[in-house]
Amino acid sequence: MSPASRYTYLGPEGTFTEAALRTLPEAATRELVPMVSVPAALDAVRRGEAGGALVPIENSVEGGITATLDELAFGEPLMIYREVLLPIAFALLVRPGTALNEVKTVTGHPAAQAQVRGWLSEHLPDAVWESAASNADGARLVQEGRFDGAFAGEFAAPTYGLEPLATEIHDAQNATTRFVLVGRPARLAAPTGADKTSAVFWLRDDHPGALLELLQEFAIRGVNLMRIESRPTGRGLGQYCFSVDAEGHLTDRRVGETLMGLRRRCLNVRFLGSYPRADEVAARVGRGTTDEEFTDAADWLNRALDGRA
Repeated sequence: MSPASRYTYLGPEGTFTEAALRTLPEAATRELVPMVSVPAALDAVRRGEAGGALVPIENSVEGGITATLDELAFGEPLMIYREVLLPIAFALLVRPGTALNEVKTVTGHPAAQAQVRGWLSEHLPDAVWESAASNADGARLVQEGRFDGAFAGEFAAPTYGLEPLATEIHDAQNATTRFVLVGRPARLAAPTGADKTSAVFWLRDDHPGALLELLQEFAIRGVNLMRIESRPTGRGLGQYCFSVDAEGHLTDRRVGETLMGLRRRCLNVRFLGSYPRADEVAARVGRGTTDEEFTDAADWLNRALDGRA
């Protein structure tokens, strides 16, 4: 297959990321290649070795996935083309014949620990946790005998010759992880009416109300922020950029003018894409912020300039 028909993902085989990727219809016609890390999956796209990469970006329990947020903010530019929402429940995978009282060491991705902490405290209070690169990698380590149990998707058990000792493990009901399909920058697809726009912006300088001034760019144009997270820039303590998701598409006047406002005020703005929302919920558009009302206001200004207002 050509590189364009290859998708990379956070591996190894048996991760929740692979399960999310396989929900996409086009996955059936793509070569799916597991990678050792989020940066490795994205770098394959940057080098032109893959047409896209699916990576986790946000968890409803633990929040943003910092490896993905930082790669999109600071690495060579990429764009988000779609998102996938996957309900998450863990199984405790062990080698066949292992009893619960024999599980002394456990592993999994760091994000998993926050979602099974209560279950561990109740059922395995003395077990020692050590993080793995991914939940599936934790299963591989159990297969190799390095740990007694791994928290991963139940679907990963056959791949690694393990069996689920407990299933449907999650401290928070309706836990969900959000994944994004990322590719090289290209022209945007047309809006669907239920879209999301992602961007990163850097403050020009630190002063009282600096962040509020930028958030007002969204508020005065009626653009709803769905997520905002600060990330250190690496330039010193107190130096942050902000990663955001907002309702709407860049071609919506309210969204486009918001990003132009940020561009005027910020040290830098990185546009990460406008793409369909996985939940298909249409954006809420308030009075005075529709495209038609923006156009009418621009027409009024032109008439005023001509003395016709």
